[in-house]
Amino acid sequence: MRRLLFLAIWMIPAGLFAQVNISGKLTDNKNKPLQGASIALVGTYDGATTDSAGNYSFSTSEKGNQQLQATMSGYGTYTKNVSIEGADIRLDISIKELITELNAVVFTAGAFEASDKKKGTALTSLDIVTTASANGDVTGALKTLPGTQQVGESEGLFVRGGTATESKIFMDGNLVNNFFYSSLPGIATRGRFNPFLFKGTVFSAGGYSALYGQALSSALILESTDLPEKTEASLGLSVIGVNGGIQKLAKNKRSSWGLTYGYTNLAPAFAVIRQKQDFFKSPEYHELDANFRIKTKRGGFIKYYGYGSWNKTAFRASDIDSATLQNAFHLQNLNTYQNINWRENFGRRWKMFAGLSFSTNKDDIENELQDADDKKVPVSNPADGYAYKNFQLANRAQYAQLRIVMEKRFKGLNAVRFGAEHFYSNEKSTYTLYDGSQYTAAVKDNITAAFAETDFYITKDIAAKLGVRGEHSELMDKFNVAPRASIAYKFKDNGQLSFAYGIFYQNPERKYLAGSDINLGFAKASHYIVQYQKTADQRTFRSEIFYKKYDALYKTSPNSNGVEVASSNNGNGSAQGLELFWRDKKTLKFMDYWVSYSYLDTKRDYLNFPGKMRPNFAAAHTASLVIKNFVVPIKTGFNATYTFASGRPYYQLKYDNVQQKYLVEDKGNTINYNSVGFSLNYLPNLGKKDSKTFIVWVLSVTNVLGQKQVYGYNYASITDRKEAITPPSRRFVYIGCFLSFGVDRTQDAINNNL
Repeated sequence: MRRLLFLAIWMIPAGLFAQVNISGKLTDNKNKPLQGASIALVGTYDGATTDSAGNYSFSTSEKGNQQLQATMSGYGTYTKNVSIEGADIRLDISIKELITELNAVVFTAGAFEASDKKKGTALTSLDIVTTASANGDVTGALKTLPGTQQVGESEGLFVRGGTATESKIFMDGNLVNNFFYSSLPGIATRGRFNPFLFKGTVFSAGGYSALYGQALSSALILESTDLPEKTEASLGLSVIGVNGGIQKLAKNKRSSWGLTYGYTNLAPAFAVIRQKQDFFKSPEYHELDANFRIKTKRGGFIKYYGYGSWNKTAFRASDIDSATLQNAFHLQNLNTYQNINWRENFGRRWKMFAGLSFSTNKDDIENELQDADDKKVPVSNPADGYAYKNFQLANRAQYAQLRIVMEKRFKGLNAVRFGAEHFYSNEKSTYTLYDGSQYTAAVKDNITAAFAETDFYITKDIAAKLGVRGEHSELMDKFNVAPRASIAYKFKDNGQLSFAYGIFYQNPERKYLAGSDINLGFAKASHYIVQYQKTADQRTFRSEIFYKKYDALYKTSPNSNGVEVASSNNGNGSAQGLELFWRDKKTLKFMDYWVSYSYLDTKRDYLNFPGKMRPNFAAAHTASLVIKNFVVPIKTGFNATYTFASGRPYYQLKYDNVQQKYLVEDKGNTINYNSVGFSLNYLPNLGKKDSKTFIVWVLSVTNVLGQKQVYGYNYASITDRKEAITPPSRRFVYIGCFLSFGVDRTQDAINNNL
């Protein structure tokens, strides 16, 4: 009896404190074991961590209904109710990896992103403004990237065999008409807008989003800055001008306003740096811009940006048809641009983007035939061809756009966007001939578009973007539907493979529509892009192959007045090539550099081409080397750029009235393009913590070695002469001083170069 009593007393604790073992295996949704995850009963100290095989095991004395929870960084939380009754429990668990911006594949096929914060960026915003030879121009810096052409006789971005008009520029979603200053004969003009206006830049050389349209080749998408860090003022002084501005931040840091004015006169520079043209009126510019920004209660933004520019210039150049006569060209331009947009959060992961823009452009152009004494040569007989060199041209244009986009985000990075926009354009040109007779041509259009796209993440390593865009042109009374698609796969070593496909449509250029009685349709381009990119350890490698097929390009022919107008949509063409990009900020101490190379094989039959030919703006090989080095002890940044392009083709085309088409009378290739640019940035206040004024001195030299550059040839219309198209000067030097009051910008320059 004593033995039984002792045994019963001994067994009581064992019954009261009996342990139940809980074990199992933890895997992800691909059945891969996960190590280091935490498995525990909620509200207790009982739990374990998974081993390298994903196994876990622990014991508990808890009883009844409990919650078992599995957690691991980067994965969704797993919770399950379990009933602990006495028997051991075996529970295998599978959890799904969360898709975040830090670990997910990104869509990069065809696109370069320039942003100071966003993941996957190949360039930063400061990279753009510190690229030597770019002269602070956004598009100038982009010409060091693969896919772009070194065209020096005309402004704009020439991308992958496309014309400058086939590349469009957008600010906060709205199209920017007249992004560049008005054209000058044989001289490329720069962009109007300051690069520091933008916090993000996406340059798509093809396959861009369905949210944008009316561009056969590429889209440059600019996002303006939000609130400034604090109230600040700036002042810039150079040998060619002065500018200053203020950005005022409200005390509650929820709104700001800004105002900037700039004046530029190139006369001092042209007095030292001799120009090929005789500028009897040096380029002179007055520019004013204003902005306000308001942060809404929901964390959205209302942003306004307004810009106005007035400029004029005049120069003389030798007349190609004469040994003694010259042409005096005058240009006066007035341009305005207004853009207001609203970005708002509506809860439940809904966002709205709405924008309204309005712009005007006024060009007054006059050309006068003069003798060697700069006197006008009156010509009344049109038979000899000289009479038509005395003319006036007045261009007036108005543009407006209304746009709204809705976005709904789901779990992970999955999202859907849809919206609509309306473009209005009204352009009128009045041409006055030598005898005072006038011809007026007007083109007005309303384009309505609707679009939708979705980002669909299958896993963090596989994602797709599917979209479609539809447009209707009132002018042509035609519709188009353009599907877009891209897919990306991320490898374990941070490399990723992307594919993009899309169809793109564009209206004819206005200058070919005026005077044309042909019922035209949209021009069309189909893009196919395959890209591999790897970014790791401060190094980026990109390789991309593409194929672009053109259909329904516009053909032109002379009308009864000898003016080129659109005559059909029967043109076609193709472009294919290979592009490489390598950036390295680690291998060489204190040195940041990138190298780009493009191979382009393109031919098109369009405008007045008699058949398929390589266009005169397309070089087969282009390459760039960009080097940046900031030397802290002497507070100076050194930047250099080398650009190369193989010779471009040139043609002399003459219309044959018998065959009713143009024939090639002369052709060839220009010499190779070579140019070295250099810039220096000196920051004297670097390290002075108590300084209230921050100074940056800038020295910039384009084409340092003065290498000869030929962009093509002009042909005489009366004689048999031809003349090389060359830059206005062999090199250009810029010296300036920029001061900021209130915010130290010098550290940005250092961080960008170390």
